[in-house]
Amino acid sequence: MSLNIDQIRGLFPVLHQEVHGKPLIYLDNAATTQKPQSVLDALSTYYSQDNSNIHRGAHALADRATRYYEATREAVREFINAKESAEIIFTKGTTESINLVAQTFGRKFIGKDDEIIISTLEHHSNIVPWQMLCEEKGAVLKIIPITESGEIIFEEFQKLLSPKTKLVSIVHASNALGTINPVKKIIDAAHQIGAKVLLDGAQSTSHLEIDVQDLDCDFLAFSAHKLYGPTGLGVLYGKREILEAMPPFLGGGEMIKEVTFEKTTYNDIPFKFEAGTPNIADVIAFKTSLDFIKSLGKKNIKMHEDDLLSYSNELLTSIKGFIPVGTAKEKVCVLSFNIKDMHPFDVGVMLDANGIAVRTGHHCTQPLMKRLGLEGTVRASFAVYNTRNEIEKLAESVAKIARIKNK
Repeated sequence: MSLNIDQIRGLFPVLHQEVHGKPLIYLDNAATTQKPQSVLDALSTYYSQDNSNIHRGAHALADRATRYYEATREAVREFINAKESAEIIFTKGTTESINLVAQTFGRKFIGKDDEIIISTLEHHSNIVPWQMLCEEKGAVLKIIPITESGEIIFEEFQKLLSPKTKLVSIVHASNALGTINPVKKIIDAAHQIGAKVLLDGAQSTSHLEIDVQDLDCDFLAFSAHKLYGPTGLGVLYGKREILEAMPPFLGGGEMIKEVTFEKTTYNDIPFKFEAGTPNIADVIAFKTSLDFIKSLGKKNIKMHEDDLLSYSNELLTSIKGFIPVGTAKEKVCVLSFNIKDMHPFDVGVMLDANGIAVRTGHHCTQPLMKRLGLEGTVRASFAVYNTRNEIEKLAESVAKIARIKNK
């Protein structure tokens, strides 16, 4: 199936505007993707027609809202091929999903001198919760080293594994470099010594086919807003037997079966982990974004994005002063780079003046930048609505900026 990119772009109202008098070229998709009109309409429809709390009311609006909300849970189950919808927990985002595991699984099953393994590629949200847990429990955090090209050294990971390893928490695809980690191999190796594995899927879920049963990961965390969906909504997938063994994360309504002043009985999964009134509108709208992705086909989206990444490498690597950062063999569509003798922020400001939106800085991966000896990078990241013409405009602007600096 060949995608009609012009038609797809027509579905995204935000793309059709000018910035600083130039047509917007939005290349900051690793930070957040734009939303098709269908998602915006779903949000509006909920508030204008179906607004009600869920799981609690006997009236028509409550029934509709509950059915739509749970339909999204089933759509997420299908999207990642989980065994059952009860293994899908809604959170505020990838960060909260990882923190939920740290504060529940971690507090119950990780103790003094136990070991947690992460990699040098991690986002801060997959570093800090484990540091906090290790400090509290007296556990040990171990780090998988990487090569200069931004790939983990698998043999070194194997050396880190020990009978004390209780959890491996690793990014599936790097937000800063685009590197795709060999997570199937990592999961298999970790399971051989009895450790559980959490995948940070914030970047991978929007670009790669995800099958949690085939991967056999114990947890998967990701966010709706990187999947053409609303902000403030995330997902935690966990295997049923592990989720059932974990204590609740927050206390309050919905996560209970019965409350007395003497004792509270907790609800079944997934509701045990969804205390209080949830983010109903955004959950309902998220199904619309998953329907959008399904209508295009993940394979077709990836083929288009791979073409954009290949084309951007072809055009930009020939520019004098262009320094690519992160040259792994397997990547999602992230192009991280610097221009010789220029601060990445300055490059970003100059690109913005041409209507080109990119991200600059350390991308919430300060330890990774330290490992690479960099203060930060310029990051262009692509989505299904981006075009070769936009890549050409990016290359023209980068070449112009590089020439100005090297005069």
